[in-house]
Amino acid sequence: MLACMSAYSSDLDLNVYDVTGNGTEVDVATNLLNGDIRLSILWTQEILLSAEAADQVADALRRAAAQSRSITTAPSTD
Repeated sequence: MLACMSAYSSDLDLNVYDVTGNGTEVDVATNLLNGDIRLSILWTQEILLSAEAADQVADALRRAAAQSRSITTAPSTD
């Protein structure tokens, strides 16, 4: 059986969890096919971040934006 593979690549430098300690985490991922950026809050619908964690999420989003630009502006190989 073939495994389903995701086109999204998560930011491995991001390691942010909810300040309440309930295990909620943030994921920032870039779609390697079209450059879309996905911001996910895992295991719940909200997350409470410390100022440092919010800075880390912002940095991850900036990295994803740069990666997205490189994907969407790359010359076609057709």
